[in-house]
Amino acid sequence: MKTISVFVCESQPIVIEGLKRVLEGNSDLKLAGETSNPEEMAELVAGLRPDVVLIDQSWGSRTALELVARTRSVSESTQAVLWVTGLTEGESFRALQTGARGILKKTLPVSAILECLRAVGHGNIWIENSISNQMVGFLNRRDVPRLTTREQEVVGLICRGMKNKQIAETLAITTGTVKVHLMHIFEKTGVKDRFELAMEARKILGISAEDEIGVLRNGRPR
Repeated sequence: MKTISVFVCESQPIVIEGLKRVLEGNSDLKLAGETSNPEEMAELVAGLRPDVVLIDQSWGSRTALELVARTRSVSESTQAVLWVTGLTEGESFRALQTGARGILKKTLPVSAILECLRAVGHGNIWIENSISNQMVGFLNRRDVPRLTTREQEVVGLICRGMKNKQIAETLAITTGTVKVHLMHIFEKTGVKDRFELAMEARKILGISAEDEIGVLRNGRPR
């Protein structure tokens, strides 16, 4: 059985001590290291390369997300879990986008903590049910982003394989304006590049399969 090594970055030493005792009672889990100083976490993780890093949220959501990102940069094999008192829907979504593989509430019982560490340690994503339900609602509201008419036209022309210069000429705008439209489209839709944008075009534009031909031919939904 694989032994999952855990590093904890927690503001309260007594919490670290409690977690250490919990892990000592489970042969498949071990505490690889700990710190109550977020500034030294990255260096320690880089040296220890644990399977999981448990990151306290009490320093603030922004700091916690920065620690998640730094975990990925210093150790590709290490997965980050946010240990939170509470997160908004948007914060939960950003945490997953940043690279968190688990979101764990501090109010959950020990059994849930162990379940989370094991799941993430074996390469899975673990989110507590109430947060998961919030995320579903949040993602559903993002399903059909509100694009302007011009942004829809740009998406349609991307589907036709046009480059920025060609789009600019077709719409009689500058290439700089095309870049601005694309930046807004990426922000609104969450897609990472032009290929993903083309693949998700029907969903993004909120059109049916029958209308897809119209997008490919005309550059915008009919």
